[in-house]
Amino acid sequence: MTRPLRLFRLQSPRPPLAFRPRNLEGDSFPPNAENSPMELWPAIDIRGGRCVRLRQGDYDQETVFADDPVQMAAHWVAQGARRLHLVDLDGARSGSMENSPVVEAILQAVEVPCQLGGGVRSQQVIEHWLGLGVARLVVGTQALKAPQWFEQMARQFPGRLVLGLDARDGRVATGGWLETSDVDALELARRYQHLPLAAIVYTDIARDGMMQGPNFDGVGRLVQGSKLPVIASGGVSSVEDIRRLAQVGAAGCIVGRALYERAFTLPDALAAAGE
Repeated sequence: MTRPLRLFRLQSPRPPLAFRPRNLEGDSFPPNAENSPMELWPAIDIRGGRCVRLRQGDYDQETVFADDPVQMAAHWVAQGARRLHLVDLDGARSGSMENSPVVEAILQAVEVPCQLGGGVRSQQVIEHWLGLGVARLVVGTQALKAPQWFEQMARQFPGRLVLGLDARDGRVATGGWLETSDVDALELARRYQHLPLAAIVYTDIARDGMMQGPNFDGVGRLVQGSKLPVIASGGVSSVEDIRRLAQVGAAGCIVGRALYERAFTLPDALAAAGE
């Protein structure tokens, strides 16, 4: 069931770090190298128009952190965020775009690149979100279930699509993490590494929202086994976790619950990532 409302209290904004303007042609990530800055993405997960976090992708284990995701987006940018990772949780489960007005309002409110995942399963949806100004889209379910379609879309929108690898025990999960396949995450990454994709977003579902540390072995396996840049997601609980992800070669890192529960500040996270 939904956990009690736990509103995130916005702090006075700190002087923002310089950020890169939204690139509507898509940002490309070079694979991270030792001592290279790792890109940090504060996460804003949207469900029913509110900013929430789930535990292990379980829709019955939801915590509401803010009623206004737009205000939250502006808050992270004021704190120095150079980019944002948005997730349409309703879209991930149903394929709908009912949170489109919220996403559009975020795009109008901030001037940093926004990456969006959740329910991206048709060319119409891709064109809708890119037309609104989303910099990049994460595609997970259809990459597994419709490989020819995904390859076509990747070539039609070069640098604008990200391969979403949500894994449970190393196997790819789809449909808002409600279904688990027999396909190995690294196998799927290698299948598509020849395409003009922006990156891979790798989420270990068991770690997501649990504040128990990322799956460093899983991230490292993808970094070493695939030619695509890897953005790690799930489990970050400390600035040391961020430093270790950079050390294993992650090109980026998505941080959610740890920021909302104030395990550390965003400026501290950016410093740990080398930004």
